[in-house]
Amino acid sequence: MKTFIEDNAPWEQLLVLENIRLKQLESNRAIPLGLGVKVTPVLVPHRDEYSETVAYWIQGPTKSALYLPDIDKWEHWKTPIEEWIAKVDYAFLDATFFDATEVPGRSMDEIPHPFVVESVKRFAGLYPAEKKKIYFIHMNHTNPLLNPGSSEYQKLIDEGFLIAERGMEFSL
Repeated sequence: MKTFIEDNAPWEQLLVLENIRLKQLESNRAIPLGLGVKVTPVLVPHRDEYSETVAYWIQGPTKSALYLPDIDKWEHWKTPIEEWIAKVDYAFLDATFFDATEVPGRSMDEIPHPFVVESVKRFAGLYPAEKKKIYFIHMNHTNPLLNPGSSEYQKLIDEGFLIAERGMEFSL
């Protein structure tokens, strides 16, 4: 992405006019942010035709989080997602689509994400304390989880999972 911005109009103007400064990140190399917080980008498989896709492992003085809004199916990642859930206090996970029927007339193979129903099935055997770490995020406008009154929303909550909402705060 850095090279793309540097070499293509109109984005390179942002650099020339000093509107932005680019800082190249390296996968699995922590970046200290101060106050005992560091962020580590972690490469994940997801439609890399324009740029790499990363999750962020955010470590604070007392807690940590995994921020993973975009990924192909869980089984395409060489690291089992359950290992990350065990490692962190909060796991903010891709919930772009609830199931395969959500976008009629379009092949879901073109827009790969783990469906929420697949994630719930995969995580069904986790202990309740592990499920409570999971906050589903990054929902497409068609996702029924955006409606707290939907049966899908209530079922997910009943199964022990959480759904992130605008304005939530988490301490690290």
